[in-house]
Amino acid sequence: MAKEVRVRFAPSPTGALHIGGVRTALYNYLFAKHNNGKFLLRIEDTDQTRYVEGAEQYIIDSLKWLGLTPDEGVGFGGDLGPYRQSERKEIYKEYVNELLANGKAYYAFDTAEELDAARAKAEENKETFIYNWSTRGNLKNSLSLTETQTNELISNGTPYVIRFKIDETRTVLLDDMIRGKISIDASTLDDKVLFKSDGMPTYHLANIVDDHLMGISHVIRGEEWLPSMALHELLYDGFGWEAPRFAHLPLILKPEGKGKLSKRDGDKHGFPVFPMEWKTEEGIAKGYKQEGYFPDAVLNMLALLGWNAGTEQEIFTMEELIQLFSLEKVSKSGARFSPEKATWFNHQYLQQKSVEELLPSFEEVLKENGIAANATLDAKVVELLKERANFVKDIFEQGQFFYIAPSSYDEKAAKKAWKDDSKEILSKFIEVLNSSDFTAEVLHDVMADFVTTQEIGFGKIGMPLRLSLVGALQGPDVPVIMSTLGKEETIVRINKAIEVLG
Repeated sequence: MAKEVRVRFAPSPTGALHIGGVRTALYNYLFAKHNNGKFLLRIEDTDQTRYVEGAEQYIIDSLKWLGLTPDEGVGFGGDLGPYRQSERKEIYKEYVNELLANGKAYYAFDTAEELDAARAKAEENKETFIYNWSTRGNLKNSLSLTETQTNELISNGTPYVIRFKIDETRTVLLDDMIRGKISIDASTLDDKVLFKSDGMPTYHLANIVDDHLMGISHVIRGEEWLPSMALHELLYDGFGWEAPRFAHLPLILKPEGKGKLSKRDGDKHGFPVFPMEWKTEEGIAKGYKQEGYFPDAVLNMLALLGWNAGTEQEIFTMEELIQLFSLEKVSKSGARFSPEKATWFNHQYLQQKSVEELLPSFEEVLKENGIAANATLDAKVVELLKERANFVKDIFEQGQFFYIAPSSYDEKAAKKAWKDDSKEILSKFIEVLNSSDFTAEVLHDVMADFVTTQEIGFGKIGMPLRLSLVGALQGPDVPVIMSTLGKEETIVRINKAIEVLG
């Protein structure tokens, strides 16, 4: 029977979750669901010096907003917890002791100053210092000291770390699901620290032990972890465990294509790189949620940054992504982030949504602008203006004249639209409006008849009328604007324009 597919997203709570991390979570989620497996959230907080208050909750909130709900993990329950590494200290101690007992790890007592001196000496000889088989015999550790000396140092409370003893005779054969087969000469690797003097494990030990105990079948993570893959394979071997399959995802690159996408790029170009806004003492970093993006549009955009279904299709439902996703179709090379494409995706999703679906978000925007909801009017405005909008807030920006009468008139537009006879023409038109029905169809005919009886060009009425109602030469058809505003408001606005511009 095939092993159950179990994957994990394992961020560190050191700040906001970058969209590169969101894509890693998404690919893990898609892989799990495609294979009827489980998706876990583990919080890797072994580095207490970099821990940031609020970051863990931010990660959980972001996954919830995006709909990437873990089956198990911090904040989601499960039988194989705790899922927070800082609560698993005793477990790691047990496993590092096992490696020590089997001669796979050793105590190292070197101070930071002694290691700096060893590095400086290597530099003098134009060499690179590596703590491994070539240097460990000349350094202060349980391999170069006697058992008595080692025990004495430990009982005296001398600070130490525990290092993994790499077998330098090995050639490590790796098989990455995205990058293929890789061969590493173990003699080039260093004896990594597994356990620190503060009683906390390093990432490497905690990661391996947790993945094993949580039954992780596939490790899907960013390519920055590729250099650690050989060490992790050797650690699995050291414990006598079967390693999971590994897959290292390509980077998300800056819009200009060189280098990894960073918060700085977002600040510079004015686009978000975080799912939700992140507040620090330096200020507020933009978030996709607060900028008005739909979560499904963000996920669709991210899915295609590094993965391709092999077709021309660009808009995918979550069900389609789950059905089509495979690691074989993930690219080895980095994917360039495009802010314009992100906006394009949001536009496509906005067009697909019905007026009823958009109404709650639109009324939220109205509320932010101090305007009370009016379901009938609001629905009409959304219907009229959604086609040209990329975001729900655009609908309000383009249609706020429906809610707020113009208090001034665009200067350029007024020069173009308001002529010497505009006052007289509009005054006559008001008389016609007073006795007219106020549907868009009727008003369209009323305007056409008016132009004919007055023997004027359509622009003579259309442009000053639009300016009166909107304050600028923009918006939908004038009869539609009038019918939406209603007779009373339409006439009030025309009279106001006559008064101000007359």
